[in-house]
Parts: sequence; structure tokens; C-alpha cells
Amino acid sequence: MNPQLQLMLQQAIQAFQGGNFDSADLILKRVLRVDSKNLPALHILGLIKASEANYREAADLLGRAARISPNDASIQYNLAKTLADSGNDQDALGHHKKAVALAPNNPEAWLNYGKTASNLGRYEDALVLYSNALSLRSDYVEAAINKGATLKELKRFDEAIAHYDKALSLKPDYHEASWNKSLSLLLRGDFENGLPLYESRWDSNKISEIIGKNFFDEPTWLGVQSLQGKTILLYGEQGLGDFIQFSRYAKLVSDLGAKVILETPKPLANLMENLVGVSHLVIKGEGFPPFDYQCPILSLPFAFDTNIYSIPMGNPYLTSRPNEVAEWNLKLGEKRKKRVGLVWSSVSSFKDDAKRSLRLIDFVRALPLEGFEYICLQKELKECDKEFFESYKNIRFFGDELGSFSDTAALIDNLDLVISTCTSVPHLSAALGKETWVLLSHVPDWRWLLDRVDSPWYQSMKLYRQSIIGDWGDPLENIKVDLLSLIQ
Repeated sequence: MNPQLQLMLQQAIQAFQGGNFDSADLILKRVLRVDSKNLPALHILGLIKASEANYREAADLLGRAARISPNDASIQYNLAKTLADSGNDQDALGHHKKAVALAPNNPEAWLNYGKTASNLGRYEDALVLYSNALSLRSDYVEAAINKGATLKELKRFDEAIAHYDKALSLKPDYHEASWNKSLSLLLRGDFENGLPLYESRWDSNKISEIIGKNFFDEPTWLGVQSLQGKTILLYGEQGLGDFIQFSRYAKLVSDLGAKVILETPKPLANLMENLVGVSHLVIKGEGFPPFDYQCPILSLPFAFDTNIYSIPMGNPYLTSRPNEVAEWNLKLGEKRKKRVGLVWSSVSSFKDDAKRSLRLIDFVRALPLEGFEYICLQKELKECDKEFFESYKNIRFFGDELGSFSDTAALIDNLDLVISTCTSVPHLSAALGKETWVLLSHVPDWRWLLDRVDSPWYQSMKLYRQSIIGDWGDPLENIKVDLLSLIQ
């Protein structure tokens, strides 16, 4: 390497190590214009682009570096991590394998290999990889919590909880471990121990940022102080389905003598207008009237010391607008068959969306062609479904006519049954008192518990569960059998 390039490269490395990525970026690009195969420049610039979440360019740079030096463990490691972070888990696997082969004593390499395997649903493989990381570093808390999460996906809950406890013994303020432990406890129906630990979500900056933490000067009410004559703000967190499910607690809060202000997401505003117990409705983003206490809506089960037997059913606790129901009745036309509302996927950016979404071409295996009129309750279709939907012709679609959840509720009130994956729609349907069948993944969200076919949260709901990880065959076949029984 000529002396000038060597000097530039040293300057770039110093800038990179000092955190001055912009300066390093400029210098490294100048180096590569002169020497397009300069290995350190490709590697470091790739790391900079990965840190900026510019994964496509990062993967290109690191891939070029890996082709020049295929036996460089750090390049293979960084390329694998970049591909995995960008969602290209399948492409990342080979580079993870090379990274651990070249540097078998690097626990971080085994950990990231395990993360990618887990993301691909290869849970047994992931357990081995996390175990390898822990064998190299017994106090590796991140490996312990990731192994716990993988054990949970395999329904090995005692072992999962033991690994969360191990992580907490190593790092008592590891709030993500407490949060994950709570989810396993709640899934098993252990609300007494799970709900207090569920509050740890607010102690984790990472989790609370994702689920929507609010900051108030007013104290949080968790069931201790008297609410007689007081005003309390209840506000939403997490998803729209969560809001619908736990809004039922507004009445219980009101029954304690409180005036209840409910902050609602805008799509749910019309739907929540007549929710029993609410004195004042505020759309999220607007100002609040004065209040004495506040409580996030998913903390209400804890505040009321809820257990599996004391869940407030109050079914139905939501109602649709009669004029909108009448409008949808006219729009649907004369009814000649049983009407079934359908949701098979969502367009959510939720990390585990793939676990709860089906392709339409697979979902229709559950639908008898005769005896039913099918109505799509999804406002949008995924790209992978559009071509099949156009050719299938057996499902009515209203798209933008479903302007809000109030519209969806009114449409549902014109149906006989709703069949849905785990999205916000089955919460809405069952809260309206409509018969609702829900398809659930092998290990579902904690609110659906384990094994049972009914839900203690909704009287009108029936659950259809995967018996094999990622395999929708059994639940789809069981739904088809039950649908056919309705017309025999």
C-alpha cells in the first residue's frame, strides 16, 4: 500500500475509533476510489453503514471483504450479523457457521448464530448454539435470556424460567429478563406471580420505548390508594387489540368511585364513546383535563389483583352504532347464507407477525365453498395475497370502506361468525359478543394461555391451536370440520 493511502487509512481508523463516523466515512470512500479492494477500508466502512442501519450497503461492503479474505473470522462475524439485522436470516446462516468455525472460542459469535437460528424457527439448533456460548462464558447474561426465550418456544417453561432466573442472578437489574419471565408465568396462568413481574416492562428503557411509555407528574395508581372522589387517567400501550381487551377494566375503576378519563387511539375513538365507566374520552395526542392519578391500561389486571378465575368477563362490553349497522346491512344486500368474517394476516410491523399470519392460499383450505358468504375484515392485503385474492373470487372485500374500528364493528354485527388469526379484530369481535374463532401459533401471546379451547377473557371465543410449531394444518382442518357442522 502506498504511503499516502496508509496515512489516510490510519486517519480513518482513528476517526472510527473516536466515534467520528462521518469523517471516517469520507476518508474510507477516498481510499476505496483509489484501491477498491482495500480490505480494512471495506471492513470498517461496512461496520459504519451497519451502525447506520444501512444494511444493504453494509452487506455489499462486508461481502466484498469476505470474498477477498474468506478466512477472516471478524469479517464473517460482522457480515453474518449485518445480514441477520437486515432480516436476511437465511443468508446469514452460512456466514455464522464460518465465523464460529474460524473462531470457536468467541461466545458472541455463538450467541448471534443462535439468534439467527431462533429467528428461523430452528429452536433445537439455537439451544445448542446458546449452550456453546454459555460454556465459553458462564456469566453471559444475554445468552442465558436468549436460551430462556428459545426454551419458551419449545414449551419448556420450567427450564426457560430457570434461565431467566440465572440471568437475574448475574444481573439483578436485567429488566428484560424479568419481563420475559413474566410472560412465561402468565402464559401458564400464574397471574399471581406473573402480573407483578409484568410491571418490569416500565423499568426497561428498551421495552418501555417499544410499548409506549408516558411520563406524568401525577402518581401511578396500582390499586393501593382510594379513588373515591378522584379523577384517574387510563391510557393505552402496546397494540389496538390490547386496548380493546383491557378497556373492560374502566368500569371496575369507575365502580371504586373514580371519574375515569380514557385516552384512546384515534382509530378506536368512536368505538369507545359508550364504554361503560368512562366519564371523559380523549383522543391520543390531545390535551388532558386535570387528573389525580394515572394508570397504563395493561397494569389494571395487576391493580385489581386479577387471577385466572377473577377475570372480568362483562361480555359484551362494546357496542356498535345502530345507524352504521343498518348501513352495512344495506351494503351487504339480501342474506342467503351464513356470513363469516375473515382475517388471515396483518400488515403490522410487529416482530413476530410471521407467527400469527397465514397466506390466503393456505387459509382458504379451511373454508367450504358452499353454504357460506365470506367477508374480508382486513382493510389491507399483503402483496403475497393480492394475486390469489383476485382469482379466488369467494371473499368480499371492502378495503377503504372500513374507515375505523367503528365501521368494522358495525360490519361484524351483520355477521354470524368471525374467524381470525391473533390480531385486533378477534378482540373487537368477541368484545361485541360475536362468536369468534381464533387461530393461534404453537406458543401464543400470554393472554391465550395454554392448551384450552376457550378463553377466560371472552365468552364467545373458541381457540384453534397449532400442535406443531409453524404448522397450520390441524387448526385449519378443525375449523373446516366445525364450519361444515354449521350447515349440516
